[in-house]
Amino acid sequence: MLTGLLRAHLRPYRRTVAVASVLQVVEVVALLLLPTTNAAVINDGVVSGDPGVIASLGALMLLVAVVAVVAGIASVSYGARAALGLSRDLRSAVFRRVLELSDHQVGRFGGSSLVTRTINDVQQIERLVLAGFTTLAAAPLTCLGSVVLAVNQDVPLSAVPVALIPVMAVLTWVVLIRMGRLYARIQPRVELLNRILGEQISGVRTVRAFVRDDYELARFRRTDAELFRLSLGTGRLMATLFPAVMLVSNLATVAIVWFGGLRVGAGAVRIGTVNAFVEYLVYIVWSIMLTTFVFITIPRAAVSARRIREVLDTEPEVTAPSAPAAPPPGAGRGVAVELRGVEFRYPGAARPALSAVDLSAGPGETVAIVGSTGSGKTTLLNLVLRLADTTAGSVLVDGTDVRDLDPGDLTRTVGLVPQRALLFSGTVADNLRHGRPRATEAELWHALEVAQAAEFVARLEGGLDAPVAQGGATLSGGQRQRLTIARTLLRRPAVYLFDDCFSALDATTEADLRAALAVETAAAAVLVVAQRVDTVRDADRIVVLDEGRVVGSGRHEELLAGNEAYREIVSSQPVRLVAP
Repeated sequence: MLTGLLRAHLRPYRRTVAVASVLQVVEVVALLLLPTTNAAVINDGVVSGDPGVIASLGALMLLVAVVAVVAGIASVSYGARAALGLSRDLRSAVFRRVLELSDHQVGRFGGSSLVTRTINDVQQIERLVLAGFTTLAAAPLTCLGSVVLAVNQDVPLSAVPVALIPVMAVLTWVVLIRMGRLYARIQPRVELLNRILGEQISGVRTVRAFVRDDYELARFRRTDAELFRLSLGTGRLMATLFPAVMLVSNLATVAIVWFGGLRVGAGAVRIGTVNAFVEYLVYIVWSIMLTTFVFITIPRAAVSARRIREVLDTEPEVTAPSAPAAPPPGAGRGVAVELRGVEFRYPGAARPALSAVDLSAGPGETVAIVGSTGSGKTTLLNLVLRLADTTAGSVLVDGTDVRDLDPGDLTRTVGLVPQRALLFSGTVADNLRHGRPRATEAELWHALEVAQAAEFVARLEGGLDAPVAQGGATLSGGQRQRLTIARTLLRRPAVYLFDDCFSALDATTEADLRAALAVETAAAAVLVVAQRVDTVRDADRIVVLDEGRVVGSGRHEELLAGNEAYREIVSSQPVRLVAP
């Protein structure tokens, strides 16, 4: 899976990788020449007392060293460019795929998991690729070249570095196997820690209100301690590996010096050759260490690659049509919404959330949808905006099935005010312009006036430029709802979907807001989901849902007289002091 992911996403960087590889080969060749040249300096210059040989070979070594340094720097630069480009592309690919997924699919992964996969898991791939491009090609070549050149210097003495390689390979392999198992357990713990931290930060008010500080702190500490224990295990393995490698290499150096001294004493080799062997041994150890460093990152990167591919390989439940139908007309042109025999079943659910639903709302008509919790009201609105696809029946906007419309055309035609008022970090104006990026300041203030938000925005320091914290944490629930309504009003859609977005407003503000909305949305089709009957009693038609089925439709007085389910809803609610 890791190999396939790298092969697919490194394709645009083939030339960069090729240049980095060529530069690494140049660097390796230059480095391998240095011990042999140094041996010649000792044997032919120092021992023979020839300054000319020392000067000429010394100048050659300096030139070779400069070439190695320049090639090394350039190869790292090209390798880093490819690695960072790969991580950028992976983050972008994961982010784009998440935007294509339905709410159900996003919920199946979980927000904290998707954040971890987009940032932390991509970083693990980046580290592997960066280490690979900067060392993986050079290390094996250095090791192989060092062995070949060592054998070329003296065959009996080369037995020491040749025997060193399998010993270090077995030692490294044992450590890597154990580290791979630990890394497979570390990534889920990182994800869990992110989720717990996110829940505690976003729900700090609830935690304090129920005096659960100690419980949440203990939950965080348990997860943190588990992550610490696993990370400590990998750290101990690393701490064991490198000293063990150095011990084996130092013993090999002692063996070369001892055996080489015997060979020099017997006249079989010269002292410069022994020095070259020591340097080649250092190269072999260095290359094995670098290779080990790369392989250490492979287990964790493999786990991360699997998690990234799980997101990228998830096929969106809602896809754009290959040949979209003509877009519906804009606001003010009259667009109808119709649901015909709609059924929707969540994957794995025992029964459908909606069943045999027939509903329509024409231009200038307001249709309210009421029902108990879990009756399918929000699901119905999600089907109109095609946040999910029906499992049976069809949803039509201006007579065209929403599955045949381009998603961009559909969202320009249908405006949703969600149940949860979500604001982004930035300013008030930034949040409003999510509805229309080029909206003028006058249009912003008009939308705020209709949404009954102009007064409190004017009181904020900076007005439209007042900062808004992530999620609108610095604003009250009613203020967030009104800003969300204003944001949708700026889009001027032909169809409005209001999903219980008046629940945080007091009676007076809600009455003023609904009166202003009636004027603003006079030519549009409006679907309103509400828990409070007072919010919808003046609707042109009220549709009653019960367990996903339509059990009543009509005006307030008609349903109150002849629909038991509606009467139960009305009787369960207190009388409002301010009439709508």
